Amino acid sequence: MATAVSETEAHRAGKGAQPIYEVPAIPQHVDELLALPPDQLRRLYETASVPRLDAIRGPLKGRMLAWPSVSGPLATLLRTLASSDRFPWRGKSFSPKADGRGEGINRVFSDRFTLFRFETFVGPSRAGAFDAVQLDYDNPHNPFFIRAIKDEIRELRPGLYLGQAWLKTPSKESLVLYFGLEG
Repeated sequence: MATAVSETEAHRAGKGAQPIYEVPAIPQHVDELLALPPDQLRRLYETASVPRLDAIRGPLKGRMLAWPSVSGPLATLLRTLASSDRFPWRGKSFSPKADGRGEGINRVFSDRFTLFRFETFVGPSRAGAFDAVQLDYDNPHNPFFIRAIKDEIRELRPGLYLGQAWLKTPSKESLVLYFGLEG
């Protein structure tokens, strides 16, 4: 289990140094991410790398992982549902383009039923001072409530991605959930 290094130990590392956090071990498969709480997923996300757009291609298996604002029995229930093969979201399919951009779509219920197209590009993360692959749903074919979702992903290891879904409202952007993708 990841733990924070004490502020005293961080202070010894240098005046004004921030507490240093251990990063959880990187899982081998997306289903292993289901066991991690939101704070550990956040640390993994912060230390992950920016994937190359041309490396993200084809159908990736997806799992909803954690909802940071939900805890207790409801969080357990949501994780149980998300880990079930009956959960409707199957993942995302990606198609890189030659101009440093790409596109994709979500797969639901089966690999043949797709909804909610998005465009991809590398840009600043909403989670910190680093970049991430942005999944932009703001296109006229998506319903208004989907257009307000701003996903982003970072690479934990080749073929394993950790994502964050943000909801944009007129006043702020809020982290709604973590998801994982595996190719």
